[in-house]
Amino acid sequence: MSVELLLEKAGQYLPPEKLAVVKDAYNFALQAHQGQLRKSGEPYLEHPLQVAITLAELQLDAGALAAALLHDVSEESNIPISEIEARFGPEVAQLVDGATKLGRLSWQMPGEVKRRDILAVRQQQAENMRKMLVAMAKDLRVVFIKLADRLHNMRTLKPLPSEKRRAIARETLDIYTPLAHRLGIWELKWQLEDLAFRYLEPRKYAHLVKLVAGRRAEREKFIAGVIDILRKELDRVGLKADISGRPKHIYSIHQKMERYAAQGKHFNEIYDLLALRVLVETVPDCYNAVGIVHSLWHPLPGAFNDYIANPKPNGYQSLHTVVMCIGAVPLEVQIRTRGMHQFDEYGVAAHWRYKEGEKVNKHSEESIGWLRQLIDWHRELSGAEEFLESVKTDIFIDQVFVFSPKGEIKDLPKGSTPLDFAYRIHTELGHRCVGGKVNGRLVSLSYQLGNGDVVEIVTTKREKGPSRDWLNPNLGYVKTSHAREKIRQWFKKQERAENIEHGRELLEKELKQLGLRFSDREELAKFFKYETTDDFLAAIGYGGISVHHIALRLAAQQEQPRPVTDVARPKPPTSIQVLGVGDLLTNLAGCCHPVPGDKIIGYVTRSRGVTVHRQDCYSIVREDEKERLVKVDWGQPDALYPVNVKVEAWDRVGLVRDISSVVAEEKVNIAGMSFTEHDDRTTSLYLTLETKGLSQLGRLLAKIEGVRGVTGVTRVGDEATVKTSQPK
Repeated sequence: MSVELLLEKAGQYLPPEKLAVVKDAYNFALQAHQGQLRKSGEPYLEHPLQVAITLAELQLDAGALAAALLHDVSEESNIPISEIEARFGPEVAQLVDGATKLGRLSWQMPGEVKRRDILAVRQQQAENMRKMLVAMAKDLRVVFIKLADRLHNMRTLKPLPSEKRRAIARETLDIYTPLAHRLGIWELKWQLEDLAFRYLEPRKYAHLVKLVAGRRAEREKFIAGVIDILRKELDRVGLKADISGRPKHIYSIHQKMERYAAQGKHFNEIYDLLALRVLVETVPDCYNAVGIVHSLWHPLPGAFNDYIANPKPNGYQSLHTVVMCIGAVPLEVQIRTRGMHQFDEYGVAAHWRYKEGEKVNKHSEESIGWLRQLIDWHRELSGAEEFLESVKTDIFIDQVFVFSPKGEIKDLPKGSTPLDFAYRIHTELGHRCVGGKVNGRLVSLSYQLGNGDVVEIVTTKREKGPSRDWLNPNLGYVKTSHAREKIRQWFKKQERAENIEHGRELLEKELKQLGLRFSDREELAKFFKYETTDDFLAAIGYGGISVHHIALRLAAQQEQPRPVTDVARPKPPTSIQVLGVGDLLTNLAGCCHPVPGDKIIGYVTRSRGVTVHRQDCYSIVREDEKERLVKVDWGQPDALYPVNVKVEAWDRVGLVRDISSVVAEEKVNIAGMSFTEHDDRTTSLYLTLETKGLSQLGRLLAKIEGVRGVTGVTRVGDEATVKTSQPK
């Protein structure tokens, strides 16, 4: 690839004097990378050249193109940033320095990292995310360079080992495609997604490509007929428009197939592999065009979205509708102006024009307002993990648009509640919130808001603080990290003694529920890197660390063997590893029913292989022949284990139904159930639940405890062996 293509693309929008800067940067990079080769065998210069060409297609300024050409000279050729600054100025040097630093950040989990080091690795990943996003907030062109750099790396992954390819592809799908989506750069997003999907699921990718190619002629014929009908109608009313079919990319088809499979549908039933795109001159033309589409074909209820009046958080604007088209086939139609279309393809980059004395236009500043918000969160949040949590929950997630009673619009992450809305308006409003009205109707504080909802917060006049239950992730009161942090801050300011006592109560309750024992509280505090036990308990009390997280850390293992089909006699989980011995027949002990996450030990029997017990099992503690005990470990994930649970509740009609509904929502099977009625109008329910491990079990127990009338939920051992019976 020669530099001529780059200069041709850049020359379409850059003046000659700016083009000269790009050419000078190319010559400098050519000399710096002289003799260097990539792993594919091609000249190293090919990589920065391709990165610059991608940015030229986005029509970025000369400084960004120069920095793209130079972004590896410091790292690969040991040329100091000061030399780049002396040659090309401080702006280009800062971009090169930013891109070089981002290139050193690692997001991948080391293959052989020890369990005790996982937390440290994740903290480092969170810190890396913070560095990248804060760098973006300072100059967005840095991330444009990084995205283009990743795109070319994905295109040239083949020479790398298979494991390395998969790791880079996973990183791309987890970090860079959501970033491209949030910036609205569709052109980069779909290419990164398809390339990542190709390496992560090569068989599925090849199968989909074959399926799509097989029906291409049929779809193109269908779309051509629809376009002809719509064009004649638009011409009849004098509305000028460009109409085209937009094919969906492979990864989006894969996602759609996953959703269709859940509904029992086959690929042949997916008709909206093509969307119709209509480009018009003005905003009024958009609304006129959608009216004509609806007059030709019947619109599907609830399938119209006005992203012109309510743009997406990344600035995307368009009208979307789905109509029952020729032959009762559903077809998506997107209608927008040509300016909106330019933004759809290139996102914020479409407005990122650096001119003399002018940085960026107003629309671009508005579209990256979320990046400015990162700086505020960066100052507010105490640690890297909290910052990463806020990014994942408040930025890299779909949004809903809701209104205040005065008509002010607020965008919130999908799944947000009235409490999230209250805290978004004002912290004090959240603290005093006692209820919420949505569209004039009272709703629970855990109600999930939808697009167009009008939200009114009901408050109390007296001094009131938040409830500690609001911080329980299993109860669903708050979605946004912003609201969660404000609640934590309130509790942190309360009396330390109160927080310590409440933290102790929460910890004891959680450990008891999950059947975990940990007597040394001082050792536990040090395990979580708190200097004293009181500091540790106080952090639990004000919500700085969740008891569910503590329980999972203590469990340490999340591996689970193959599914159990016979609850009374669990099949031997072949994936349990008998350490230092090799493959042996293993069975789960019926006395303590260990599940993934429990600390376990094996007992060598005389005729039935190794029986796996919990380490605190009474049978093991009382065992005299200690030499028959062997170390065992959990094996591979994705299995179900029977766990006995005791539910204490006030007896009432519908109790079993409500508990069963909660269990079903968590996608857990009730393998056995029995109950005992007491004279004081209470009842004890004994359930055998097939769970995947402590993580799922902890969530489920918290939800069961929230059922009306339930007074306590605990995991039990052999004394609560259940018999299957019909619920009353």
